[in-house]
Amino acid sequence: MTPPQRQRRQPREQPPSPPPGSGTGKQKNPERLFVVAGPDGGERDGDLDLVALIVARSDPPPAATPEQSALLRLTTTPLSVAELSAYLNLPFSVITVLLTDMLAAGLVTARAPIVRQTVADRSILEAVMHGLQRL
Repeated sequence: MTPPQRQRRQPREQPPSPPPGSGTGKQKNPERLFVVAGPDGGERDGDLDLVALIVARSDPPPAATPEQSALLRLTTTPLSVAELSAYLNLPFSVITVLLTDMLAAGLVTARAPIVRQTVADRSILEAVMHGLQRL
């Protein structure tokens, strides 16, 4: 035998439902990505990959979009394209389009990442060799 279920005497009032589009969670960017990336009027032949380092060459101009201004503020020190994509919460493809336009306008520079020397210094190798010989 199951015990009887308790029932409320008065129904609980439901809170008013929020209007559509005003979520209680994290607000998303309402703009479509093609609006952020700008018009597709010219050829974009930028060879940017995820590890290319981007550095700002100037302050944001008055006519810059909010995304371009944010990119220029973030790149006062070298940052990779992947880091910029993560910080601005935009897909890599959109960041690439924005950066290619900014490269053409001369607002930023792109450079290959700094690769550490592949061959160790000779003095370090000799010190290791002498240490192993003493064992």
